[in-house]
Amino acid sequence: MTKPIKSIILAAGKGTRMKSQTPKVLHKIFNKELLGYVIDAVNNTGLAQENFIIVGHCAEEVENYVKTNFDNAKCRLQSPQLGTGHAAYQAYEDLKGFDGEVIILCGDTPLITSETLNKFIKTHRENNSALTVMSAIFEDPTNYGRIIRDNNGNLNAIVEEKDATPEQKKITEVNTGVYLLDWQKVHEAFLNLDSNNAQNEYYLTDIVKWTIQQGLKAQAYIMENNEESFGINSKKHLAQASKILKNRVLDKLLDEGVTIIDPDTTFISPETEIAPDTIIYPCTYIEGKNKIASNCKIGPFARLRGDVELGEGVKIGNFVEIKKSKIKAHTNVCHLSYIGDSSLGEHVNIGAGTITANYNHITKEKHKTVVGDNASTGSNSVLVAPVNIGENASIGAGSVISKDVEANALGLTRAPLKVIQGWFERVRKS
Repeated sequence: MTKPIKSIILAAGKGTRMKSQTPKVLHKIFNKELLGYVIDAVNNTGLAQENFIIVGHCAEEVENYVKTNFDNAKCRLQSPQLGTGHAAYQAYEDLKGFDGEVIILCGDTPLITSETLNKFIKTHRENNSALTVMSAIFEDPTNYGRIIRDNNGNLNAIVEEKDATPEQKKITEVNTGVYLLDWQKVHEAFLNLDSNNAQNEYYLTDIVKWTIQQGLKAQAYIMENNEESFGINSKKHLAQASKILKNRVLDKLLDEGVTIIDPDTTFISPETEIAPDTIIYPCTYIEGKNKIASNCKIGPFARLRGDVELGEGVKIGNFVEIKKSKIKAHTNVCHLSYIGDSSLGEHVNIGAGTITANYNHITKEKHKTVVGDNASTGSNSVLVAPVNIGENASIGAGSVISKDVEANALGLTRAPLKVIQGWFERVRKS
């Protein structure tokens, strides 16, 4: 019978090199926190029962994020912060009596995927290992701990660069900081850690040494794509990871039949689903979770901010922003418009400069706009939510609509036109 899995995710670090008031693991790519990518990767394996997030720096802020976004995650405080081994130990009491496997990861590695984690877990089980370390091959392994194997290919040790011999420094297989443990076999390692080192810290790598000393089987699994091990320690790293993730997403969409005119200027979040034959024009930014049907046209210079669903043949044009909205088939939002917290029917035409005014700044509430099938709005219209525009209704250009407009009606709020004859001559002579 397959053993259950729980995770420990290390997220206590300050991230000094980020030079930011925001905790390192709460920095974002595509408006999603780094820590969120890691938790999702674990959850998306379909194997994880529970996740323990080790917090420290700005603990309350990180814990609030975890509580708000994840049902199967609990935070445990590391204070003071005495190293990676000490961090993982903070979940020790929660795991007492647990008969399963524990995967340990870092909360600042947003490029790790559930596919890689599943392969890692599968290999660990097939080898009947007590402990497996995820490793990677780098042409330049500088600053990484080196994987030392015995003659049979088993893991023999992890040696940090500062402790490595010149010969060991030539090894290109390195430790990524991801571990999988048979908890019943290895948990006692955490009771035998010591801080007898230059930093006076408890290292997670020492559990490998303990496992081998006990005569238990330790392995190293080499990940196929070393980019997934990329850890974020600076804003430069954050930008690099963003670019890697962007290119990964675009390559996948291109392979699936989506047309992306200019990948260099197009940004699409990994949670966005796009059907074949949709065209994404340059300078388009799509973040959050979205679902886009086939034969849509989006951009150029468009932004989707998440929770957006587009039906077949929808057009989202230049300088248009969409947020938390459902737009049905063959509807056009082509120019200079904002659609937020809205539901648009089929064959709707949104005129240039139309705004859904969805936010009440006094009550801090968001309200919904509903536009029925075949309705249309003239240029520079404002739809003040909550408001319903009925089927086949039309909104006159320049109107501010604050009440419902029934089906087949014309909604119009416009002062009468005044024409002042001879105005130019009078002004010129004055």
